[in-house]
Amino acid sequence: MNFALILFCLLLLSGAIWAADVFVFSKRRAAEAKDPWWVEYGASFFPVILLVFVLRSFIVEPFKIPSGSMIPTLQVGDFILVNKFTYGIRLPVINKKIIPIGEPQRGDVMVFRYPEDPALDYIKRVVGLPGDKVAYQNKQLSINGQPVDTRRVEDYLHPERLYYSQQFVETVQGFEHKMLNDEDAPAFISDVSRFPQRENCHYNNAGVICTVPANHYFMMGDNRDNSRDSRFWGFVPEENIVGKAFFVWLNFSDLKRIGSFK
Repeated sequence: MNFALILFCLLLLSGAIWAADVFVFSKRRAAEAKDPWWVEYGASFFPVILLVFVLRSFIVEPFKIPSGSMIPTLQVGDFILVNKFTYGIRLPVINKKIIPIGEPQRGDVMVFRYPEDPALDYIKRVVGLPGDKVAYQNKQLSINGQPVDTRRVEDYLHPERLYYSQQFVETVQGFEHKMLNDEDAPAFISDVSRFPQRENCHYNNAGVICTVPANHYFMMGDNRDNSRDSRFWGFVPEENIVGKAFFVWLNFSDLKRIGSFK
């Protein structure tokens, strides 16, 4: 469901009713006459819908985390806020950038439209920028020939599934984040899609090596062995960017999660 399109249509409808009432209908009604119910409701909803539309389209948008691909950074059920202007102002619905402000950086947690089905929003971490050579070999990440600084920390217990994953801290461009690997999961990548510019990637028993095309990004989940990401379905084009995730504002299962990510 394209909620942005639905909201835009409601905005146009309520705005048209409001304008027609202000400039046409109100001048024809007797002073003591009541507004028709459809005018009353349509006109009263217009400013509310306008406010929601502006906030959601240009400033901040809420999302809910549906899967565990970003554990331990983000948990299933986290409600997060996404900054809509960090990477530039975009026209709603068509998602076309009109005012450039900034560009994604390695390490950013970014929401984007899934390349294989743009009606779906995905969230992953930016690993590779345009022109980068990204290698994920034997579960070690390298960018442009330089291994990403990684150190082992305490194992991570998945509370709902009661098993442990190896946990590491990666440092990308001075920013630290945690990520997981499952020791018994294979390094090779199977079930790879025939995605656009797949010729930029070389797959082997140790994993994958890709050169990121211009105006595209290479994304990976922090739960490395439980994330379908750019290793499987390819690069994220610039026009698919939605915004940068920056805050957990609610999790009904764990209120301590509030504010745990920024």
